[in-house]
Amino acid sequence: MDNFTLHTLGCGSARPSLKHQPSSTVIDHRGNLFMVDCGEGAQLAFMRQRLSFSRLQHIFLTHLHGDHVFGLPGLIGTLALNGTGGHITIHTFEEGKEQLCSIFNYFCRDTPFDIRFNIIKPEEDVILETKSLTVRTVPLNHRVTTVGYIFEEKPGERHIKPEMTRFHEVPISMMKHLKNGEDYVKPDGTVIPNKILTSPPSPALSYAHISDTAYMKNLAEKIGPVDLLFHETTYLEEHKAMAAPRGHSTAKQAALVARDSGAKILLTGHYSSRYKDDTQFKREAEEIFPNVLLNNEGLVTHIKRSK
Repeated sequence: MDNFTLHTLGCGSARPSLKHQPSSTVIDHRGNLFMVDCGEGAQLAFMRQRLSFSRLQHIFLTHLHGDHVFGLPGLIGTLALNGTGGHITIHTFEEGKEQLCSIFNYFCRDTPFDIRFNIIKPEEDVILETKSLTVRTVPLNHRVTTVGYIFEEKPGERHIKPEMTRFHEVPISMMKHLKNGEDYVKPDGTVIPNKILTSPPSPALSYAHISDTAYMKNLAEKIGPVDLLFHETTYLEEHKAMAAPRGHSTAKQAALVARDSGAKILLTGHYSSRYKDDTQFKREAEEIFPNVLLNNEGLVTHIKRSK
């Protein structure tokens, strides 16, 4: 099983189409599921990808437009019908909590789990830390308050070199200390440097989810060199004049952010329904940035370390 995968549930924009569903993405990190946005139909797409409701504990809302939120009452209702226990945390703004509480109190009164809210602000901040993952926000430029989310693995432990630990007769009780970077002191006082007994940890992986936003030249430095960048590509350059007033980006502009941030791969999405051929987004982005993935419902993207 891969440690870090991305499941696309919906990659369309606000106007409905028969081609794409509204925005929703699920990140699977070491068996723990994190949902970003929950457009209509998200729960059905979730089931089509054979994802487990019981492993979903966090939902991150980028903003409060309907195509990113309207699937949430249905999802919560389904979780209740399934008898899902424990708790689920919704990360949103104060006004999001107010509106969702009103909806849940009417339609989802009797849930066998706790619905918790983590109130976020449109600023750069770390909003969640687990044992293996950090999630931080970056403010975006849309028609309503909006943030993007950066998922970053925490540095792992160093790797033991078995042949060297055997040679230096390191006891098993010291292995945890070696993984944490400590030197080994032999009974006679000889110090064996850690770098002789271990090798560096595997590089940490990262994913950035940049939802609805007009092009922001300074956004790249806020994101940093992630392994996978999802950046909305609502429009093509031929409709650039529409993009900024509506708080959206073109495929070319998304590619500029990918290039300038040092991202390894750009994932397109949030396609306007005006376009019949999605491959146009890939072709336009590739004029600026070479590693482009064309998004679609059901796509599973594996975030892997470079060899």
